Amino acid sequence: MEIKILGTGCPKCKALERITRDVIAENGIDATVSKVEEIMEIVKFGVMMTPALVVDGKVVLKGRIPSKEEVKQLLTT
Repeated sequence: MEIKILGTGCPKCKALERITRDVIAENGIDATVSKVEEIMEIVKFGVMMTPALVVDGKVVLKGRIPSKEEVKQLLTT
């Protein structure tokens, strides 16, 4: 599974990255996580509000910080 965290490095973006990495570690999910901070790359995903979570090329969440449980559901379904 390939996961991308889209965001410019703001506190909300960092929170989404931390939550995502925690969920992956706690649930033994096989995934690679990368950050996309370049605005033009973020726009290519059609995202205008960060942070955003991209799983295998599909934007699954944008514009807010989810709970750990919500991230778990997004990554395991």
